[in-house]
Amino acid sequence: MDSSRSDSATPVSRLERGGCVVESRLITLTLAALTCFALNSLLCRAALGTGAIDAWTFTLVRLASGALVLGLIARSTRRQSPAPLALKSIVPSAAALFLYALPFSLAYRRLSAGTGAFVVFGCVQFTMIGSGLLSGKRLRRLEGVGLAVALVGLAILTRPGEESPDLWSVALMAIAGVSWGVYSLRGRTAGPPLQATARNFAAAAPLALFASLLFWPSAQVSASGLILATASGAITSGLGYVAWYAALPAMSPARAAIVQLAVPPLASFLGVVLLAEAVTSRLLMAAPMILGGIAIALLGAGAQPTVPPVVRQRGSG
Repeated sequence: MDSSRSDSATPVSRLERGGCVVESRLITLTLAALTCFALNSLLCRAALGTGAIDAWTFTLVRLASGALVLGLIARSTRRQSPAPLALKSIVPSAAALFLYALPFSLAYRRLSAGTGAFVVFGCVQFTMIGSGLLSGKRLRRLEGVGLAVALVGLAILTRPGEESPDLWSVALMAIAGVSWGVYSLRGRTAGPPLQATARNFAAAAPLALFASLLFWPSAQVSASGLILATASGAITSGLGYVAWYAALPAMSPARAAIVQLAVPPLASFLGVVLLAEAVTSRLLMAAPMILGGIAIALLGAGAQPTVPPVVRQRGSG
């Protein structure tokens, strides 16, 4: 009798253990991806804030190394040859990626890791919401409230005065955020996300090469700068996206969008710990408003994951 009861419970126990393994894998992948996204800001700031490399070369190395890693992983996981895409569908996405990456690098010459992360993240979300409004979608009450709160938070963070960040750098980071929002919107219809991201990185790298050649006379490159740029592209961009795309099918759109709210505060925390950056009073005041407002807007809208750009796959929640 005891043996029979034990045997009948075995499948249930196995299912429970299997569920725990799946959930642990999901948590590990999600934490790895979010940490990579936050470290992107730190690597960029560490390289460019110290003058170890110029922004143009950093962008080129980041996109090229990211394209290499993503391309190798995409090729190894591809089950069949992808359908060829028309040039007109690749160029806009590559341009949007480039217009994110270069201003992102230029801005981090003078912005702290935390401030830059909050600005770019906020502008991505505003772009997504704005796109919906332009397409005829009505703004729900919670979306409007959240959007207003987040905008006030951004205004507090970037307003002129004591402890004010460099406004030109803020503008550049805002351009990066809008471009990433556009890239995210295009990514929803770009095909399998890993392959699409690898293709777009590869297509954006020549644009970065052209820009770096234009500014070659002012180029400034050191070994440490090249290492940081390569790490930003190959590890925190390339492997970060791989981890995110592996975790995404197990998450609902709302969960995927909400967990991304951890990226800006994580970047701020790591900036303090690893780069000895100061936490300003305006950042402490603005950060909860930006994150809280975006969270309210996402929940009110029926949240969609937007950072990085993803394509909903069969099997995603």
